[in-house]
Amino acid sequence: MNIAVTPPRSNAPRAAMYYYDTFDRDFVNERVAQFRDQVQRRVSGALTEEEFRPHRLMNGLYLQLHAYMLRIAIPYGTLASNQMRQLAMIADRWDRGYGHFTTRQNLQFNWPKLADVPDILQALAEVEMHAIQTSGNCIRNVTADHFSGAAADEIEDPRPTAELIRQWSTAHPEYCYLPRKFKVAVTGSSNDRAAVLLHDIGLRIVRNEAGEIGYSVIAGGGLGRTPMVGKVVRDFLPREDLLAYLAAILSVYNRYGRRDNKYKARIKILVHETGLEEIKADIEAEFAALDRSGTNADPEEFARIAAYFAPPEFDAAAGTSIFEAEKARNPEFARFASTNLATHKAKGYTIVTVSTKPVGGVPGDVTSAQMRVLADAADLYSSGELRISHEQNVILPHVRLDDVFALWQLLQTAGLATANAGLITDIIACPGMDYCSLATARAIPIAQDISKVFADPERQKLIGKLGIKISGCINACGHHHIAAIGILGLEKSGRESYQITLGGDPTFSASIGERLGPGLEAHEVPQVIEHLVEIYLAERQGDEAFIDTYRRIGQAKFKPALEREVEDGSHL
Repeated sequence: MNIAVTPPRSNAPRAAMYYYDTFDRDFVNERVAQFRDQVQRRVSGALTEEEFRPHRLMNGLYLQLHAYMLRIAIPYGTLASNQMRQLAMIADRWDRGYGHFTTRQNLQFNWPKLADVPDILQALAEVEMHAIQTSGNCIRNVTADHFSGAAADEIEDPRPTAELIRQWSTAHPEYCYLPRKFKVAVTGSSNDRAAVLLHDIGLRIVRNEAGEIGYSVIAGGGLGRTPMVGKVVRDFLPREDLLAYLAAILSVYNRYGRRDNKYKARIKILVHETGLEEIKADIEAEFAALDRSGTNADPEEFARIAAYFAPPEFDAAAGTSIFEAEKARNPEFARFASTNLATHKAKGYTIVTVSTKPVGGVPGDVTSAQMRVLADAADLYSSGELRISHEQNVILPHVRLDDVFALWQLLQTAGLATANAGLITDIIACPGMDYCSLATARAIPIAQDISKVFADPERQKLIGKLGIKISGCINACGHHHIAAIGILGLEKSGRESYQITLGGDPTFSASIGERLGPGLEAHEVPQVIEHLVEIYLAERQGDEAFIDTYRRIGQAKFKPALEREVEDGSHL
């Protein structure tokens, strides 16, 4: 999709993001009209559910446990305030007054009626949004670092790269029917907040010895029933060759990827079974044979795209006096400032993480009223721009430090001021068996119970950064494999059983968590987590993170956390 600038649709500050041109508006509106006809035929009985299935999946519509679910694309996690308000309107008018932010920076509505979905898609189109390629064996919504364009540790904003890939891959005839779904992530930071090593293709923006910008290309990562860390297939790829090199990887995958077994169809299996050196040779041969001039975007096109993501004009005189004074006067605000702020590249500014994880809450769920407050906060304090993180939180990327106290007060009115970003109650969880037809166990109640155990903010501060992630089935939508403490819910003998894994890491030092022992019943999980934390606190050196303590002392030291729960043979 080739998109040019159009004016913002409101008086709000213009967010650094793409705006549709005539082609894009026509494309999305035509897709809505096509799907409206398909829905009408399904409702009338002219199409069976099996016949309708490929049509709905192409438009992000799933049939879940209790109802349809609509998954909406939020490219590289960037939203404008008017888009957030439209999501709130949709939640009220056609759903149950809330939405669920996912680990792929998307939003899901869990209760739409089939007959209403075309109207929802039309409402999305009005604010330049859609649900295209949020499902199916295609290149899915491209994700990126949620601090993009704001982080002090950034080499380059990765969103222009992500947008280039989005335009190239949308409705691309070669990539609509891949062996399996295909996920791409991009980071431009020296610290990985996009989990690029755990994607089908991960791109890390780097500089070579000459100071030129390019990409380290990673392939073959992924979670699910066979979790694997991706392998570097190119140390440095010049920017001008990006699309051709991606095309080469996808051509090799399309040619050799398994189609006889969906559980072995991901590119990670191909890389693993073929071997790194051979797969690299296959990719390089395909790359050499391509007509790069007919595939790659020219530098002017990349520059045109990058211009859309120019940061707002920062106030050079932005100060910190109000910020410091309010921290000194208000301990609760000081706690929020210590946990939910990140270093901004501009002096006098910060990046604010708005947690969707209040104690006892549902991770990722945001009500329509909260969406409107977030939109207001973006307009007032963050140049009209928001981000969705793969941790299921909301980011305000460009906030003056002296505005943080007023922002915090606004967030408090909506229950959005929880000071736990990155702490033990900032739990990632998939919808699990409360919604998903694939799930084998519940995830949401487990997250709620654990957060209650660690509700004390002082205890959370003592524990420090510690990620817990929960999946309700082997598909691992909750990313439990790459959590410091992971929880996988399964069905065993007709009962829910929860396996604990330790030592997962989603960063550039990525690792897959190791199973601790036998499965637990739901009521045992919070107690075991508490015992694991006790062991960590007793064993850590200084302010050592959980993953570092785990790697230093090994899994055996944590085994007693399970053994203490074995009282009546109730383990599964």
